[in-house]
Amino acid sequence: MDAPVLSGRGLSRQFDLKGADAPLVAVREVSLEVAPGALTALVGPDGAGKTTLLRMAAGLMAPSAGSLTVLGIDVAARPQEVQDRISYMPQRFGLYEDLSVQENMDLYADLHGVPADVRRERFARLLHMTDLGSFTARPAGKLSGGMKQKLGLACTLVRSPELLLLDEPTVGVDPLSRRELWEIVQQLVDEEKLSVIVSTSYLDEAERCQQVFVMHEGRLMAQGAPAELRSRADGLCFTALPPEGEPARALQARLIDARDIVVDAVPEGGHVRFIRRADASDDALIRLLKGLPVKPVPARLEDGFMMLLRASPSSPDAKATPAGIATTGAGGVADSGGGGTAGGGAAKAGGGEAMIEVRDLVRKFGDFTAVANTSFSVARGEIFGLLGPNGAGKTTTFRMLCGLLPASSGFLQVAGVNLRNARAQARAKVGYVSQKFALYGNLTVAENLDFFGGAYGLRGKRLKERTSQVLEEFQLRGQEDQASGQLPGGFKQRLAMATSLLHEPEVLFLDEPTSGADPLARREFWRRITALAEQGVTVVVTTHFMEEAEYCDRIVIQDAGKVLAIGTPREVRTQAGGAGNMEDAFIAIVEKSREGGKP
Repeated sequence: MDAPVLSGRGLSRQFDLKGADAPLVAVREVSLEVAPGALTALVGPDGAGKTTLLRMAAGLMAPSAGSLTVLGIDVAARPQEVQDRISYMPQRFGLYEDLSVQENMDLYADLHGVPADVRRERFARLLHMTDLGSFTARPAGKLSGGMKQKLGLACTLVRSPELLLLDEPTVGVDPLSRRELWEIVQQLVDEEKLSVIVSTSYLDEAERCQQVFVMHEGRLMAQGAPAELRSRADGLCFTALPPEGEPARALQARLIDARDIVVDAVPEGGHVRFIRRADASDDALIRLLKGLPVKPVPARLEDGFMMLLRASPSSPDAKATPAGIATTGAGGVADSGGGGTAGGGAAKAGGGEAMIEVRDLVRKFGDFTAVANTSFSVARGEIFGLLGPNGAGKTTTFRMLCGLLPASSGFLQVAGVNLRNARAQARAKVGYVSQKFALYGNLTVAENLDFFGGAYGLRGKRLKERTSQVLEEFQLRGQEDQASGQLPGGFKQRLAMATSLLHEPEVLFLDEPTSGADPLARREFWRRITALAEQGVTVVVTTHFMEEAEYCDRIVIQDAGKVLAIGTPREVRTQAGGAGNMEDAFIAIVEKSREGGKP
């Protein structure tokens, strides 16, 4: 049997944080072996220790305790020897945006000392694999997000490594580009027998791997082939059809709140997929479902993952995601979850007062048209999704809706305010959460809340009341004095949401809010958004997680600045030929449009 490409024994790593009472332990006594010539996945919630483990494997930091060998080399003792034989692509790969695609590849080949005769053949192969051959003269900064990731992978592979480490390579990448990236990686494994270790928040990606390691709070919770891990949910997975006229998210909210009966629930293809607790009685489940049609479905890796994290009251996430999620929305009305928000949402969504009106919206940058003649409206209390490939124009549309970017032409009104002549007035009525953490990292949680509350016009007693409310609602109590830049990603996202809701906006804009988040964090996030919509807050969201489109009342799919599809998730799936899930529908609609067919 071939020797493992990575072997760790009692591996730990801690960090001394300024002002903290105790060190942060990122990796705790982990022992593992990674087989050669295969795809291996590291999965786990935010802050599980995945990135720290990869950085130790790359020789970028030494373990605090334990031993780690990579390709048979003690990486702590001889890091350069390891780095000469591996390639590592971090989450934020360092492309030089002013340099062209070819110049970036040349630079990395120079840094790695790749001979001219070798790089010619290597470049040709990489450009073909990544489909970047037609873009070699384009500056990296002018590439779409998916193309940047493919260029980053090409630069990582300008030399032929024995081990490839990929840290969240598809975060922020649309489904089409994500599929293409995985085809490239799989081709490298199949044809070159390359060993690949990838950390990922997408459990469908981990399902492609031969070996999966599940981490939580720095510890190794489980390991094995995908089939072994998903077997934990065998016989416990079902789909239920929501009542006529009720959005899938309403049924999902009711199910996910019933923690003594249901382990997990998520909208899927117009149904709700759920995992029942093994010890839940049939009578309790029947009462919860109220006679809805139910059918069993095979378990997936994500189901096994959620069983690990949520299967019992003593599970690791019990303190982090209580059954009742209190959320304060428009007018300061609090809802304690428990299924109470599940009814009535469909009546508001898509009808009544229009909170956003867009007619013939155009945005040009010089001769380039980023958004072309886009029209739609969004009702009060509706969740509206903006979907599209990287570079499709959805971010430009989003920024115009938020009042951050003026339109070139067309009509645009938000919360009753015309954005052509009163953008500042409109911004006072909206909340905004950007894809990248946009708060002040050197300020504490409390200082950020105080600053943004003041910016939204809150003062004195009212600011104090709202700050106290959002600290409770977003489970930030106890973190007030922590520098926000040192918070784990999930806590940063909660803080960003808390600041955006301090002034109780009528419209909430969310730009890739769950990018890089694990399934556990995504469930918690959407449970909050469902509650907000029930209270009348209008939500506009961009996302690359196609399953999240199922939470929306309606969605629009854009590409090349044009609207390809608009409607309910069911209507869009029907337009795509009756696709079973939103990811297949999205890919079918975009590919048909790009091939010249009418979407």
